[in-house]
Amino acid sequence: MKILTAEELRQSVDTPIFRLIGEVADAEGMECYVIGGFVRDLFLERPSNDVDCVVVGSGVRMAKAVAQKLKEQTGRKPHLAVYANFGTAQIALKGLELEFVGARRESYSHDSRKPVVEDGTLEDDQNRRDFTINAMAICLNGQRYGQLVDPFNGLDDLQAGIIRTPLDPDITFSDDPLRMLRCVRFAAQLRFDILDETREALHRNAERLKIISGERIQEEFNKILLTQRPSRGLYELYYTGLMQQFLPELCALDVVDTRNGRAHKNNFLHTLEVVDNVAAASPDLWLRWAALLHDIGKPKSKRWDNALGWTFHNHNFVGAKMVPQIFRRMSLPLDARMKYVQKLVDLHMRPIVIADEEVTDSAVRRLLNDAGDDIDDLMTLCEADITSKNEVRKKTFRENFRMVREKLADLKERDYKRLFQPCIDGNEIMQLFGLQPSREVGLLKQRLKDAVLDGEIENEREPALALLRAEAEKIGLKICG
Repeated sequence: MKILTAEELRQSVDTPIFRLIGEVADAEGMECYVIGGFVRDLFLERPSNDVDCVVVGSGVRMAKAVAQKLKEQTGRKPHLAVYANFGTAQIALKGLELEFVGARRESYSHDSRKPVVEDGTLEDDQNRRDFTINAMAICLNGQRYGQLVDPFNGLDDLQAGIIRTPLDPDITFSDDPLRMLRCVRFAAQLRFDILDETREALHRNAERLKIISGERIQEEFNKILLTQRPSRGLYELYYTGLMQQFLPELCALDVVDTRNGRAHKNNFLHTLEVVDNVAAASPDLWLRWAALLHDIGKPKSKRWDNALGWTFHNHNFVGAKMVPQIFRRMSLPLDARMKYVQKLVDLHMRPIVIADEEVTDSAVRRLLNDAGDDIDDLMTLCEADITSKNEVRKKTFRENFRMVREKLADLKERDYKRLFQPCIDGNEIMQLFGLQPSREVGLLKQRLKDAVLDGEIENEREPALALLRAEAEKIGLKICG
């Protein structure tokens, strides 16, 4: 963060476009300010292409006047989008998005986050902002050009790394519950601390999230998942009671049962560690979702075994079946992205089992066949899943995973699709033996596939036909003709 003097702040907005906006504001007789994220990011030295301008008057009128002035200066009319119902307008320039809105005061009903809006002053508009660090404004009018208006000491909170609301947090969050997720998101993105009073209000108002749509929740949640260390935001969501409102399955992992002196690990904290490990390895959102949900089936599959202790057999399969329900609730895409997450959740134990035993060619072939083009992401997830505190065991896993990766690289280099997709498919099997789709076709097809994957035969036509003849005879079938 950089502390800007008054002169440095004025110079930071001393650009042709801001000067033009200020001149238009003076000509129209309106106060105009840059406000919100752009101002915050000036001090944080973060690039920002979205500029919010608040006008004491009509934002639409101001935008139209700015667009006209730009046309006069450049000879080209900029793209102007007017949203009359919201009293806002946007001007798209090269590398810059300007939004103009009239200053307003808002009031809310208990069952909606859509406010009743009235014209207001700059003070009214700053009062309605979500956090102090987003309520700072810089004047663009000529006489006060570059002057910071910071009634809630947002600059001090930026320096201290604190997230807090301008007014009573209970009112701020109850009025618009989405602000609670934004609170956690900003804390995670900026690596700031949430003020204790503000965090307590999150907990008190958590159930208000029920009036927020899945689309808005997942938009903020995805931004948290995409942060450098997602566990920071995920931890806040859980311990303020917010996550319980939309992802109870993940919250259910925060249980440690003990029997006969034997306890299992806390799978919630383990999951947060795995997500962070994946985040350090990949920026991909859907791989992070797979990490988040990889153990989601453990509460349903947990059993006690007198010999083995706590077990979670088939938790990967149970978890994979839970993925579509979670995606629907959160209005996440139900297309190939959901199937990708489901696939990785289902397969995430396979490389671990291989690495825990002898790394055989046959096992690696089967893994590559089932994972297909997602094999590298699956391996990244599985390596992230190594969170054991036993350094010897961790070292063994890592060495075995290295061997798995070497074998995978060798197989991919030799064109695994050609090697492992049997050269005789189900349609040809039906023609060879005069069959309709049936159990027998499935048995022969699977037997051939197993033989190829296990290296029992070369994936060539003559060995494949010989194996099919032998297997067909066992069930009373012969090749036609």
